[in-house]
Formats: sequence, C-alpha cells, structure tokens
Amino acid sequence: MDPEIASALQRDRTIDIVTTGRKTGQPCKIEIWFLYVAGKYVITGTPGPRDWFANLRANPEFDFCLKESVQATIRAKAIPITDREDRHHIFSAPETKWYRDQVESVGELIDKSPLVEITFLD
Repeated sequence: MDPEIASALQRDRTIDIVTTGRKTGQPCKIEIWFLYVAGKYVITGTPGPRDWFANLRANPEFDFCLKESVQATIRAKAIPITDREDRHHIFSAPETKWYRDQVESVGELIDKSPLVEITFLD
C-alpha cells in the first residue's frame, strides 16, 4: 500500500463512501467516519436503520474515499460484523466512546447499530 495512504488510514477519520443503491443501482455518496478498532477498520453508526448499511448489505463492494490528509479512492468490501462478542469488544473499545455517549447502554449499540469491517481490495 502507498505509504501516504497507509499513514492517512492511521490518522484520518472522515471519509466519503460511495455505495451502490440497493433499490436504484445508482452510486450513493455520503460522508462518514471510519475507525481502526481491535485490528479492524470499521464503519458504524448509532442504533437504527441506515441507508448506507442497507446498500452495503445488498452490494458489499464500495469506494472508500480518503479526503483529509490525502485524496485517494480505495476499492473496498464491507463485511457485516454479526458476532455478538466481536460487536461487544468493538463497542467497548476507547475508539468508540463517542457512540457509547449517544446511547443509554453498550447493549443498545451491540444489538441495534450498523457495523461493518472494511477489507481493502486494491
């Protein structure tokens, strides 16, 4: 991997993702955070349905677009994290504190939040 991209993956947090719409088949771009937690790059959100998550479940390949310290688009694949122990470990980590502060309990995050692991294809 390019050293600038590898460095950006360690320090940046805000990205754009371009998913394929599950209903339209059209590109859907949103700004979102990514995190590096427990040896995994992940994208998550607060509890509730999210279009980006539904799109990734239907069409797991997407564009991961760095835009802070470097401009780069990386082809990626989203793998939903469904194992309750893995979800608990991720949502209990220091990196996900902001998400814990948005809900009443970690259990709510574990049970109701979208969560995917990112695998880079390029």
